[in-house]
Amino acid sequence: MYVVEPSRRITYWNGAAEAISGFSADEMVGRWCGDGRLNHVNERGVELCGASCPLLATMRDGRTRSVRVFLHHRDGHVRPVNVTAVALYAEDGTISGAVETFRDDSDRRELEQDLREAEHLALVDPLTGVGNRRALKQCLSRRLADWERDGARFAALVIDVDRFKQTNDNLGHDAGDAVLTVLARSLVLAVRSGDQVVRTGGDEFAVITGPITDDELSSLRARLHVVAAHGRYDDLSPMRITVSIGAAMVGVDDDGAALMRRADHQLLRAKRAGRKRDDDDVATTP
Repeated sequence: MYVVEPSRRITYWNGAAEAISGFSADEMVGRWCGDGRLNHVNERGVELCGASCPLLATMRDGRTRSVRVFLHHRDGHVRPVNVTAVALYAEDGTISGAVETFRDDSDRRELEQDLREAEHLALVDPLTGVGNRRALKQCLSRRLADWERDGARFAALVIDVDRFKQTNDNLGHDAGDAVLTVLARSLVLAVRSGDQVVRTGGDEFAVITGPITDDELSSLRARLHVVAAHGRYDDLSPMRITVSIGAAMVGVDDDGAALMRRADHQLLRAKRAGRKRDDDDVATTP
């Protein structure tokens, strides 16, 4: 806490104020509290050391005020604090100054950050770091809304690792997990800006594209085959990973489930054709 007289000159600065702000008592006592060192700002960025100063208002009317603000630390960063201003009275009942206490509010900020991270993690596959089924659903909803509103045609691709069970059985699940992790990173780097890669389960991934043409879809599919086949899978050397891909372009009256079913159907066709590594063996929308 710190104490000010009616002119807002600081007369007392305790150790806790030093710990939170970085400013020592020697640096602060005798200074005007509005000289820009602390420079409280609220969550809208409004500076409070002028007409909006809670200390000044409290010394005018005697009312206690509490507000959450950002305090400028001596090192330059800002930190959230909960500020309370209380009037001090002389023996004759007149206001002789005020005391401001400020409590570090970063625990609340950290909690809010934890909640945001938890929400983010709920959309992320923990093994590969790409989106999960929940993320797929959200992405499909956004793309379908764009399609219905302005005709932004997009595609869904489903990607399955060929003979992945054999890899797991022969080399173990750790090797299988390593394959999926490397493949996921390769896919993310191979898609276009605005396309989203998700893992739908097991050894299967999906890509929901942004607006795309038939030619662009063909190029994208070819690129995904290339990055899958040329990834470095240390546990499988000298084996190579290949994938089968099914793709479907959004059509009239499609919902997310219908679009994904058509992409799955194309994937099955690719598998039945012999898990060819060539993207020419993977059909697009009928």
